[in-house]
Amino acid sequence: MDAETDMTTLEDSRKRPKVSGLVTCFNEEYNIGACIESLLWCEEIIVVDSFSTDRTPKIARSYDKVRFFQRTYFGAGAQKNWAMKHVRYPWIFLLDSDERCTPSLRAEVEDLLVRGSQHDAYTINRDVYFLGKRIKYSGWQRDRVARIFKTGSAYYENRRVHSLLHTSGEAPILKNSMEHHMVDLSFDDYAFRLAKYGYWGAAQGWRDGKRPNALEVALRPLWRFFRTYIIQFGILDGGRGLVFCALQAYSAYMKYAILWSWQTNAARGIEPNLPDFDDEDATWIGLEGLDGAEDEDAEGSSSGD
Repeated sequence: MDAETDMTTLEDSRKRPKVSGLVTCFNEEYNIGACIESLLWCEEIIVVDSFSTDRTPKIARSYDKVRFFQRTYFGAGAQKNWAMKHVRYPWIFLLDSDERCTPSLRAEVEDLLVRGSQHDAYTINRDVYFLGKRIKYSGWQRDRVARIFKTGSAYYENRRVHSLLHTSGEAPILKNSMEHHMVDLSFDDYAFRLAKYGYWGAAQGWRDGKRPNALEVALRPLWRFFRTYIIQFGILDGGRGLVFCALQAYSAYMKYAILWSWQTNAARGIEPNLPDFDDEDATWIGLEGLDGAEDEDAEGSSSGD
């Protein structure tokens, strides 16, 4: 970037409203640095860590703009709602630690804020990467999430997984995309993570009253694979598409198999061992103040069943 462009960017940043970057993370030493660096154009970066056991906290604290917090994880929605309470500025740009704000997206956001925003929130397309290559199909071709919004204008609902972000109005889709490096370094780590998501999804389903039978345990993952690999053209993503779609089916299997096992055991008088949920009113109170709130996205919505 030349000196003239640098000066223009600096001038624009002085004109626009200030932005708080926000990142939630756990054991992301491989990703956290690149994620934070993609947000260094923000006036501050709030990092909320779920007590990582690797170098994630050390890396995050090494950046001057980072304000670092640690909090027990009760789900993505609870973590992000809690983090929003700590921002200092009128706009929030929110990322997961395996996501990146691209230079073109940054330029679009800054230009939008300089010109004066017509909306309180905006939706961003995500380009998903799997082992170094973009997944263009497999159910993720229309993956988009609302991630830039005015402070106090959007909150997540109380769900352990697939938490919907409620906004105070329409959230138009921006032209440029963010990057989502879903699986980059460690395939085995992602497989274990999917099993964990299956457990959390089962816990949410149990609280919601879902009681699947054994046939659903068999059919749900089969349908998930057929839908993503055939109907949503995962076959066009080659070998990565095959493995990727199979992993999503595996996650669906874990969710419904665990739910079925809990139902079976409940009939024997054995209650399920559910993870902790954040049921503190203070975490969710912002939802009550949103008039005519709209559901703009669900975290991990493309991986829903």
